[in-house]
Amino acid sequence: MRTKGLLGLTAFTLAGIAVLIGLGLWQLQRVGWKQGVIAQIETRSTAEPIALDQAIALSRQGNDPSYYRVRVEGRFHHDRERYLYAASEGKPGWHVIAPLQTEDGEIVLIDRGFVPDSLRDPSSRPRGQIEEVVTVTGLARASETPNVFTPDNEPEANRWFWRDLAGMSQSMFPSGTWEIVPFFVEAEKSEVPGGWPLGGQTQLHITNNHLQYALTWFALALCLAVIYAVYVWGQLSQRPGST
Repeated sequence: MRTKGLLGLTAFTLAGIAVLIGLGLWQLQRVGWKQGVIAQIETRSTAEPIALDQAIALSRQGNDPSYYRVRVEGRFHHDRERYLYAASEGKPGWHVIAPLQTEDGEIVLIDRGFVPDSLRDPSSRPRGQIEEVVTVTGLARASETPNVFTPDNEPEANRWFWRDLAGMSQSMFPSGTWEIVPFFVEAEKSEVPGGWPLGGQTQLHITNNHLQYALTWFALALCLAVIYAVYVWGQLSQRPGST
């Protein structure tokens, strides 16, 4: 190999190794970040519930209230239910999202829980359509951002595939005259007449694989260095006069 070619290969290899090590160090930083997120979720989701107005105040101050346990009291508008596609224990169905109006006139979208597809129609579960004032305790959850694999929501057919607070609010209250609380509340499991919807569907298991990712990047950097060394040694050993 010519000296110019060797220098180019060396520069390319060093750049590659630097990038791989940088990615590994970035993943190591994310280990601590993810541990902090998991600890925060654990603390919030097991603490005593806070009032709805406290959670709203946090949101208005620019703080994310997600995973705080929130307690809210009011009446459901069952005629405005929206259905979010989901699966529970391997069975397809829907999360029932219903607006709840407090005595102060605020509207909060409550994820009441899961119903199988056969019970999507409210007439099939009339006992669960509670008319009187109820108290709901659940976890505050933000609106979602879909990825490239998420199907588009179908508001006209009332089929939703990701939690879209603005879209659901608009479809429920097209006049826009109601003030909607800027987060969902996912209801905890509780006694519901007839047993449906089934609350307590929040998934709190969050993986932390960043250490494995870091080790993978470091291993790739080592492999690249070894391949470079073996290749260069082979080239140099073929030169005339080499022993």
